[in-house]
Amino acid sequence: MLYLPGGKAEPQETDLDAAIREAHEETGLRVSPDDVDPFGVVLEPAHGQAPGTMVAMTLFLVRPGGPLDSATPVASAEVDEVEWVTSADAGRCPPAGVETLRRLVAAERID
Repeated sequence: MLYLPGGKAEPQETDLDAAIREAHEETGLRVSPDDVDPFGVVLEPAHGQAPGTMVAMTLFLVRPGGPLDSATPVASAEVDEVEWVTSADAGRCPPAGVETLRRLVAAERID
């Protein structure tokens, strides 16, 4: 299964704070709030959970020209491998990942 970088917000942490922290923890990339734009919320069935369990995933995009243009993501202790993906990888993703890829294609961000 292929998962996108992410995780749950800690107490007193905003979704944006969590996205920035998780990006660093899982890929080693450092971004600032000024580099990040909201991209919506995905609400889909939670992979591997009881039927009817839903996941709400807040999405963010890192603005082109920011620090990621010259950075290389690396796997961390929490991540086995880092891969660049396209919509062709949707079959390897849980439902929230499939919907995220669909939205990225619709926004002309991938493929």
